[in-house]
Amino acid sequence: MDLQQPEWTPQTSQLGEIPTVQERFQAVLKRRLQIQIQNHPPLFPWETQIQEYPDYVDNPSVALVPTWGWGRGASLTLPIDLPERVFQQLLARCQELVASSLPLGAKLVAAVESLFPNDEQAINDLAGLVLRTPYRSASTIEAMPNLDGDYFDLQSRQQMAVSLLAAKQLFDNLTLPVSATNPFVQREWLTDVGAIKLHVEYVQYGAEAKLCVRADLPTIGNIKVGNASTTAMAQSSSSGNLSVEILCVSPRQPYTLEVKLTEIDQQPLTFLILPTM
Repeated sequence: MDLQQPEWTPQTSQLGEIPTVQERFQAVLKRRLQIQIQNHPPLFPWETQIQEYPDYVDNPSVALVPTWGWGRGASLTLPIDLPERVFQQLLARCQELVASSLPLGAKLVAAVESLFPNDEQAINDLAGLVLRTPYRSASTIEAMPNLDGDYFDLQSRQQMAVSLLAAKQLFDNLTLPVSATNPFVQREWLTDVGAIKLHVEYVQYGAEAKLCVRADLPTIGNIKVGNASTTAMAQSSSSGNLSVEILCVSPRQPYTLEVKLTEIDQQPLTFLILPTM
């Protein structure tokens, strides 16, 4: 006699039960994780036990190293203060352009146009005005009624004019012209770790000439002077003076002077030495 096996019928869930179960499971898991984290907080990789950290640092010796170290450099004579981030952007562009063979007017436009990408014609017009007017004169700025206000409160053309004035002064500070009749030039550039003092001398003897470059650095660093044909470099093991010489210098043959400080982890500060007749 055949025994009929009972037919197996799979159990099914009612529509809507699975999402409900998942939500309950996730809620239970979340609560358990919260309890575990509260009872056993995670540690940072350098910690062996839970520590409390202050909201600020009282001791400047353990303060974080600033990301910007070149400071305001040589002081700028402007009718209004330039915001730090605008100064940084201008200095970066002037560094890229200082050794360029472009005329000064084109350098000014190229340095400022990234701040005002859609106003090239206005920048060109104002650059011509800046070149024709002594940079210490406030008349370079058109209709500047709020000189005591904020840079970002100025009208667009006023911001352009102030930025162009700043760029021109930066190019002036970064350019070191020397000649037989004016053989000495000096610059001082303030940084977050102290002042850089530069002294460049053009020495002519007979038909030959040489450049003597001295740098007083506030910390360990190096200087490099050169162009495509020759390079001289000096490095310090402490703060103090460094010097290099370039022989057989020809008039109108430019040289770059790069200053690097180990405590400022950024691109070297670049100057342009221009020997002239």
